[in-house]
Amino acid sequence: MYNLLKGKTGIISGALDKNSIAWKVAEKAHAEGARFVLTNAPIAMRMGEINALAEATGSQIIPADATSVEELTNLFTQSQEILGGKVDFVLHSIGMSVNIRKKIPYTELNYEYFNKGIDVSALSLHKMLSVAKKLDAINEWGSVVALTYMAAQRTYPFYTDMADIKAMLESIARSFGYHYGLEKKVRINTVSQSPTKTTAGTGIKGFGDFYDYANAIAPLGNADAESCADYCITLFSDLTRMVTMQNLFHDGGYSSTGVSDDVMHRLGVENSES
Repeated sequence: MYNLLKGKTGIISGALDKNSIAWKVAEKAHAEGARFVLTNAPIAMRMGEINALAEATGSQIIPADATSVEELTNLFTQSQEILGGKVDFVLHSIGMSVNIRKKIPYTELNYEYFNKGIDVSALSLHKMLSVAKKLDAINEWGSVVALTYMAAQRTYPFYTDMADIKAMLESIARSFGYHYGLEKKVRINTVSQSPTKTTAGTGIKGFGDFYDYANAIAPLGNADAESCADYCITLFSDLTRMVTMQNLFHDGGYSSTGVSDDVMHRLGVENSES
């Protein structure tokens, strides 16, 4: 423990169970001296174990539908009342695709479901930032981090409409990052994480095989949820106060590796230099 967040306050969204990245972020933030509130959609809270996390971290829970400006306004207002002023960091760990859940192919998307996914997983970031800015709820040099995935840049057939949605999420972080940075010095970044064995991740068809494939490509192997939480903590801290509008890959080197010796070996191809 380095007390990187000593005296800082924040809002952590998306903690569903002990396997989720947001859950790990909350545990790490607590260990580093931060105080924060936890939030999730009421339906997700009924499915998850967030009360246990709140008790372990001494945090209060504020239910909020991230697609509702009214409920987000209440979230930021109550957070400031509970924490005694503006917050220093916000984690956006929100993602949902009805098309994936219902196994609908990308070329046959249900557009009503698609729009729902956009609203929940991407526009929610814009709404969250817009509400925070109007309320002036984030301190200068504060930090907002949203979790994403590199399907926003490359095609992964199993990720279907979430790939388009994550591309929008990253664009919102850049665009809003300019305005919020210029006016309030608030920095906004996205973290593109490795395939991670969370409840949401393992629910994607073929996840296990792809997890193994990515692990064989990345020279450091897949980054787990706990190491992603460590990275988020550094982005909340003052150590990264000049980093903003970036999509930051946290994937063991996967995104920069074309092919690995491990994968070549599995395909029966010998390295000519060995």
